[in-house]
Amino acid sequence: MVTTQEFLGKKDFTINNQTVSESCPSNIALIKYWGKYDNQIPANPSISYTLNHCKTNTTVEFLANEPFSVQTFLAGNEEVKFAEKIEKYFRNIEQYLPWILKGKYIIRTENTFPHSSGIASSASGFGAIAKCLMNLDEIFSGKDSEEESLRKASFLARLGSGSACRSLYNGLVVWGESQVRGSSDLFAVQYPNDEIHDIFKNFNDWVLLIHEGQKSVSSTVGHGLMNTNPYAERRFQEARENFGPMKEILANGDMESFIKLVEHEALTLHAMMMMSEPAFILMKTGTLEVINKIWDFRRITGLPLFFTLDAGANVHLLFPNDLEQNKIEDFINQELLLFTQKNGVVKDVMRF
Repeated sequence: MVTTQEFLGKKDFTINNQTVSESCPSNIALIKYWGKYDNQIPANPSISYTLNHCKTNTTVEFLANEPFSVQTFLAGNEEVKFAEKIEKYFRNIEQYLPWILKGKYIIRTENTFPHSSGIASSASGFGAIAKCLMNLDEIFSGKDSEEESLRKASFLARLGSGSACRSLYNGLVVWGESQVRGSSDLFAVQYPNDEIHDIFKNFNDWVLLIHEGQKSVSSTVGHGLMNTNPYAERRFQEARENFGPMKEILANGDMESFIKLVEHEALTLHAMMMMSEPAFILMKTGTLEVINKIWDFRRITGLPLFFTLDAGANVHLLFPNDLEQNKIEDFINQELLLFTQKNGVVKDVMRF
């Protein structure tokens, strides 16, 4: 069993000016993580698909032996509030990277997807920063094995944004102690590829931009509301229990059960928010219209188009790449884009 102690930083290091760049994709959870304990420990395990095109590209310029400070630029625009958040994050992880407060940082980052699109920019953003930090750590303190470096990057990303730890791996990824071998609350692990039916390895994720504005409640606040939600403990238990059926589904290729479980998880996340105090309704009218249209389409055609939701109004449309893909895409373009703002859709695929 891996403990937090094993991620403590090496004591010997030599620093100098460096510039490193990394890229990290976002991810979309199938079994949802919603609710956490201190130090970004998840209240329940989760499993996600890693996306391919929706990613954050980040360059970190490190100026050695200057007073510690952070400047951040998002798409060329300076973001002072984000810099304050990163400064706090760096201070929190000093025990794991002892050199981290020994210089100044200029961080330039860009997303390949629109802001407020229902795609987790904190996951890809902190994932990219964690990868940059591990590059610097290897330069200053010596190189770890690729597996150790990736695991520590996932560990560090988690301390910035919980779901970010899953973005460090391709394919299906698990975070939180569960029935999946090697899983941990401290970092994510890749779901065993040889235990996944081929039908689940070639999937699309098209995100319908139902609402492109600011969400009514942040994910941080949403997680906090689980602390007083009367249904929280039952929800955490359900998520743990869902890993049993999910493992069987992934192994045997049962698409109908996969659809049922993924949609149930999405609606449960929103139900938790509607039963919190204060309560929040994150869906919009268009969200509900799209869901009903999807259910009607699937009932009439039998084709495997289904949805998941993040903590917002936008809808992730999931469907496999197969002979029926064109029929599904035609339906999306003709029937579902009507419910978006400005025909907004972000098209991605799962990264294996």
